[in-house]
Amino acid sequence: MPRHLALRVRPAAPPRRFAWATAAVMLAAALTACTPGSPDDTPTATATATAPQPSTGATPAPTAPAEPTLVPDGTASDNQPLFAAVTAAVWATENRVAGRAYIDALTAAGFDKGAMQVTDDETTVGNAAESIQFSVRWGDECLIGQVGPATGEPVTAVVPVLAEGTCLVGETRPIDW
Repeated sequence: MPRHLALRVRPAAPPRRFAWATAAVMLAAALTACTPGSPDDTPTATATATAPQPSTGATPAPTAPAEPTLVPDGTASDNQPLFAAVTAAVWATENRVAGRAYIDALTAAGFDKGAMQVTDDETTVGNAAESIQFSVRWGDECLIGQVGPATGEPVTAVVPVLAEGTCLVGETRPIDW
């Protein structure tokens, strides 16, 4: 084939991934060139970086979360963390299925005993109750707890007061101690 008819072949364009890789290498080289290479180099305002300095002071000890406290002027929701903490603390004892233990512990925490209700610990035939409910009326709301073998872990909630002005449905036992 004569030379003048020969086609000139150009090399193919590099694939896109090669172009991206090349750009990344060039960017890294450019960034490296901007940092001081020796102690004699004078750093510029845009290229200065300081390494974290070791602390000479004592590291502050992590603080434990604050224990919940009674909020007398607060809402039922404000006092629910304390109610739940007291419920969990009693649940962790051998008195976990004794309604009186919850009432006494809530009273000791500052809740008003006169605003409380509790269900019976036993069924009408003398068997241990599958669950016990107790409550504290707080304004127009109720803090309610439920514990027992049928419940599993303790449950607490804030709900509106019932139309009758009470927190628990049905018969409750007198809190006369």
